[in-house]
Amino acid sequence: MTSEAVRRVQSGSPWEESFGFARAVAVGDRVLVGGTTSFKGSVLYGEGDPYEQAKVAFASALEAIAEFGLGAESVIRTRMFLTHQRDVDEVGRAHKELFDPVRPVTTLLVVEGFVDPRILVEVELEAFRG
Repeated sequence: MTSEAVRRVQSGSPWEESFGFARAVAVGDRVLVGGTTSFKGSVLYGEGDPYEQAKVAFASALEAIAEFGLGAESVIRTRMFLTHQRDVDEVGRAHKELFDPVRPVTTLLVVEGFVDPRILVEVELEAFRG
């Protein structure tokens, strides 16, 4: 694969620099967005609120695919990672508000934790630009 076939977008997250990753990568007809939280810079939005964290995280992920001219209608897969099973309904509600008309394939997992213990939700998505 040539470098012209792959395009990367950075969001400015400090973890992107320290870990060496891009927020989103477009290759072929797909755009992949890696783990996205409700952090914007050094500020965590929705602290203690899984619904708000999910909304902000998905908004940031959608901003990343917007760099490729795509929106929620292009999303074909989402993944949601939560630290507490009790938050499933609230995170699901945020997902439904954004993706109900699109109905992407979805995975939701409860995990041990994240790099910052205040993070309750992390999301990923994949979009089709065919």
